[in-house]
Amino acid sequence: MRSADRYNIPVQVLGMHQEWLGGDVQNDIGGGQKVLLFKEALKKYKDDKDLIVMFSDSYDVIITADKKEILRKFDDFNARVVFGAEGFCWPDRTLADLYPEVRLGKPYLNSGGFIGYASDLYQIVSHTSIQNQHDDQLYYTRIFLNPELREKFKMKLDHTSEIFQNMNGATADLTLKFEDDKTRLRNRVYNTEPCIIHGNGPQKLALNSIGNYVADSWTFDECNSCKENTFSLKTYKRDDYPVVVIGLFIEQPTPFVPEFLNKIYNLDYPKNKILLFIHNHEEHHAAEVEEFVKSYGGSYKAVREVPPGMNMNQWYARKQGLSECIGIKCDYYLSVDADVQITNPKTLQILIEQNRSVIAPMATKYGKLWSNFWGAIGDDGFYARSDDYIDIVQGTKKGVWNVPYINNVYLIHGSLLQQPKTVPSFIVGQLDADMAFCASLREKGIFMYVTNMDTFGRITTTTSYSTEHLHPDMWQIYDNRPDWEEKYIHPDFYKMLDPKTEVEMPCPDVYWFPIVTETFCNHLVEEMENYGEWSGGKNEDQRLPSGYENVPTVDIHMRQVGFEKEWLTFLKDYVCKLQLKVFPGYFSMAQAIMNFVVRYHPQEQPFLRPHHDSSTFTINIALNKAGVDYEGGGCRFLRYNCSVTNTKMGWLLMHPGRLTHYHEGLPVTNGTRYIMISFVDP
Repeated sequence: MRSADRYNIPVQVLGMHQEWLGGDVQNDIGGGQKVLLFKEALKKYKDDKDLIVMFSDSYDVIITADKKEILRKFDDFNARVVFGAEGFCWPDRTLADLYPEVRLGKPYLNSGGFIGYASDLYQIVSHTSIQNQHDDQLYYTRIFLNPELREKFKMKLDHTSEIFQNMNGATADLTLKFEDDKTRLRNRVYNTEPCIIHGNGPQKLALNSIGNYVADSWTFDECNSCKENTFSLKTYKRDDYPVVVIGLFIEQPTPFVPEFLNKIYNLDYPKNKILLFIHNHEEHHAAEVEEFVKSYGGSYKAVREVPPGMNMNQWYARKQGLSECIGIKCDYYLSVDADVQITNPKTLQILIEQNRSVIAPMATKYGKLWSNFWGAIGDDGFYARSDDYIDIVQGTKKGVWNVPYINNVYLIHGSLLQQPKTVPSFIVGQLDADMAFCASLREKGIFMYVTNMDTFGRITTTTSYSTEHLHPDMWQIYDNRPDWEEKYIHPDFYKMLDPKTEVEMPCPDVYWFPIVTETFCNHLVEEMENYGEWSGGKNEDQRLPSGYENVPTVDIHMRQVGFEKEWLTFLKDYVCKLQLKVFPGYFSMAQAIMNFVVRYHPQEQPFLRPHHDSSTFTINIALNKAGVDYEGGGCRFLRYNCSVTNTKMGWLLMHPGRLTHYHEGLPVTNGTRYIMISFVDP
């Protein structure tokens, strides 16, 4: 209907609000009811020899031209009636040999679209009786294959898709033709631009994809269909916002769950209009969920939690989430998996304003083309890459896209949940919940959309996530770098890379940078204390190849807790960038054999005697707060008689290791001081 409106083509819908009695035409013969409905509609025009009428199927057809072009092409046929053509003789293949020989084009009649004069069409539909459950295509085929009737009605087939393009068996022949102000479908075999696109047979999803572009849906200038049927929440008072149930699903060990929950809380939407449904299947995350509910649960309209102890699988949990929405007759249901970090606080508002039945905000994995939608589905029912997938994922093309599969995060319009026949299901055979959900929507004829008109967030990778550590998020520097940086890199770090930003120098050639967050410091200390095997601060040290440490400390090496590879990456990607700023001309290889956390305590090891470091340069990161967690401490550079005592948690001291910067650790008089040390490029 949208495409008909676009080209100002008047439409009369046949059989509206009537029971369908034409059989299961998607899987078998049928459709005779269409002939009977068309006959009834033609009665008033049965004697009109000048009126041209076009018939087409409805739910799998898109119009791509105006009335003038359609009539011009029909006139070129010099016929009274023109049917579309296809490459399959359906439904009776034994009739194939009876068709006239065709030198170019598709030889067989398709009844999904045809055009002709009203008087002739009425005679055709009245020629013989047909029952509702009989096959409409077979009915028209038998008339066309009768030479006398074919001549009487001057019937022709559109063999080369001048007007009608039937897609089944022809998708490889088709391509989109982009011009500045319009997009058309082109049949490159016949060099034609058909006016009526019919996604017959199994080509419904391919038609939906084409529908993203044609009929002025999308051009290189803008996405026209993205603006259609939308509305703005700005016209609402916040107390009048729609009621939303947000279903949160933690189905497996997942990195950055506290950040995931905080981003849900930070959505710019009235909390009193949100009911939270939380399904946590993982005991590992129980404390994090409990802390979130304790801190923020009271802000919401209500919170329903299904903890790990209930042992509810995700199929039923997702169904229960929908039931919560149905129970309160909510206006929208937002489903979010824990591996989605929603970074745009406006996401919920944007999705609601798009006013679609089901819509997902596009999210991708860091450094990958992996996203939360598929552009196409293969014959096996699983992923197939559409021609435009990469363009959509990379943002070369912006729009709201009709797609066959979405996952991880999506919004469902509440109207779908108030009618049993349109409620999606998460249980379809042996399919996973996400596959079942999308299959049920496709079966019901409900479109799914994904929008990349804005940046919404990202999907975390869970495959390498292990819960063997106390704070496993620290090990996610490779697979989930943006989330790792957000959690662990100091927010002012990148400012320090600006040549215009001055660097603090508390002592000669000793530089001070913000480098990591307090969370990083706390987690590193807690990991070390959890490991617990601190060295004794003695010269004998079996961890070293020589078995001897000249200047011993009470410490734990990074390799002991399995973090050395990640730490060396940290040195290369973050520390060395700072080094190059303050020591230009030296290009570090970020090699470091000695990477360790030192613990100073008055009753253990309160200070460290003067020494040089076996490094080109050394970094020293304060892991807790001077004057709060401990008293005393600091570092004194003897050559310059300069001390740094007011160290800042998460800040890095960088200084040369050999020759010039002979230094000592000043005594800790109370509490416990933790620092992270690396001897870089020994």
